[in-house]
Parts: sequence; structure tokens; C-alpha cells
Amino acid sequence: MKIAIVNDVPMVVEILRRVLAEWPEHQLLWVAQDGAQAVELCAWQLPDLILMDIVMPGMDGVEATRRIMQQTPCPILVVTADIGACADKVYQALGHGALDAVDTPALSGSDWRQGSAVLMEKITRIGRMERKSAPPSRAHASAPVAVKKIPTVVTVPDKLVAIGASAGGPGALAVILRALPESFPAAIVIVQHIDPAFAVGMAGWLQQQSGLTVKVAQEGDRPQRGTVLMAGTNQHLLFRNRDSLGYVPESPEDVYHPSIDVFFNSVVRQWRGQAVGVLLTGMGRDGAAGLKAIRDAGWHTIAQDRESSSVYGMPKAAAALDAATEILPIADIAKALVSQFT
Repeated sequence: MKIAIVNDVPMVVEILRRVLAEWPEHQLLWVAQDGAQAVELCAWQLPDLILMDIVMPGMDGVEATRRIMQQTPCPILVVTADIGACADKVYQALGHGALDAVDTPALSGSDWRQGSAVLMEKITRIGRMERKSAPPSRAHASAPVAVKKIPTVVTVPDKLVAIGASAGGPGALAVILRALPESFPAAIVIVQHIDPAFAVGMAGWLQQQSGLTVKVAQEGDRPQRGTVLMAGTNQHLLFRNRDSLGYVPESPEDVYHPSIDVFFNSVVRQWRGQAVGVLLTGMGRDGAAGLKAIRDAGWHTIAQDRESSSVYGMPKAAAALDAATEILPIADIAKALVSQFT
């Protein structure tokens, strides 16, 4: 991969150079000292991946991410000294399309090797996502689960919104949750591709954007009306039975963690009330086949449109499969959800 570094601290740039030097399959393409320079360099020579700092003089990493994803989209990994100290900015960058975030490796000692390994694991995973991002043909798409919707026979909750999101998802989710009324009558379950270390913080951040309760899903949790449950580990979140959630281990072959397709297909198998499936911005095609399964089961499905997506990968794959009943801009999705349950 051709990798670019955006950081204004020479020592940090040297640390990242050292990490990349240990992996000959990666090449350092260029270094930018601030966000504005990064935007200009992307227009000149687009890398396969950007290692983006958040706090910089002038244009910070949040604004640089926003502009790059609008003008010259490419994968961005936030690499910053202390994610916890600038969590709000990290979530904003993820909302604009950054794929993940990681602390800068320490300069020396045992922490150097550990931090370097974590950084390289994230770079490797992003590389795998890139290789898998091309939409499949209809002939080779994952087959939808052949289960039809069963009439509603259960008690509360009997309404569910199942949402999948990846790159750019935090911002898109915030727009939707902010527009939903506190009296929203359905349970909401979200599978967002995000490092488990950020799941609790992201739930808290989304809680601030909404009048609904937002929390990380725990083993055995039951969806509740007006409550948002969000996947919180790399394991796959799914419905274990008709009314409770659980986690199953990922396999080494899995590219997406947690898998939206696994979750959507479990909705089709287990849910017995009314459901709406929603697939938002993201790289790759996770969730497209699952959304098609939800539509084939007789439920309403929504995919985010190209113009409002930070990364038009997953919704594009869904559109190619004719998986979406509606294709909508992010600003209209909350209204569409309310109309489905009234």
C-alpha cells in the first residue's frame, strides 16, 4: 500500500516511518504537516491510505478528513497521541468517513512493539477491506436467507429498526437519531464497524445527539421501544432467538467486524414483529445481501443515497442487488422511519 502521513510533530512522523519501514509491502508516499497541505497533496497524488492526526495547527484532522472525503476520497486511519483526550473530534472524523482510529505507538520500550502491532493490524484490516470492496455481480452475491416474514404474534416490542453502518456512520447515525422523536415507537439496533475500544464512547456521543437512550448491547439484551442498542465488540451481534441479542465469535476469514450481514440475516430468521432495515454509508459491501434478505422477507428497506454518503460502497452494493425499497438522503431517513411506524 502507498501510505501518507499527516502530522505536524517530527518525532511522531519518525515513529510512523519506523513502523512502515518494518513492512516492505508498504511504501511511504508523502508527509503533510497539516490538514490543508494534506488536501493539496491528495489532489496531486492519492495514497491508498492516510494516517491522519487530529490535533494540528491551522486545518485539523477533522476538517481535512471532511474535505478529502468530499474531493478525493480514500481510506483514512486516525492516528493521534491520545484518542481519549480528543474523543469528540475522533467521532467527528469517523462521521466524515475515517475508517478507524488508533493511538500513536510509543517511541521505545515494550510499548513500541505493542503499539506498532496494533497500528499494523489496523492497516492490514483496511487493506483487506479495500480488496473486498468491489461490488459482487448478482450471480455471485451472497444468497439471501430463504425465510419469509411471520405475522406478528409477540408482545412489546413488536417494531424494530435494524441499522448497518461503516465509514462515515457515526455522523449519519447522529443525523438520524437527532431527528427521531423521544416517543419513537420502535426499538433500534445498530451494527457499526468500529473498534471495540470506541464503542462505549460512541454510544455516549450518540446519546448526546438524541433524546433516545443509546447503549452498547450486552449478551442477552432485549430490544426495547425508544432504546438504541449498538454492537460493542468485534464479535458478530445477532438475534439468538425471537427477542434477545447475543454475540458469536468471528472467524479468521471475516473481513467485516462485526458483520452487518450476519445481524440482518438473524433479523430475518428470528424477528416476529414489524421491521425496517437501513444500510448507511460505508466501504465495501457488508450488509447489502442482508438488506436484500430483509426486503425478500416482506419488510421495508432503506439505503442511503450516493450524494449524502461519506463512502458510497455498502449502499451502492445494496442498490446493485435491488435490496432497497427506498434510496434516500440521510436527512430524510428519520422521517421515513417515523412514517413506517405510524
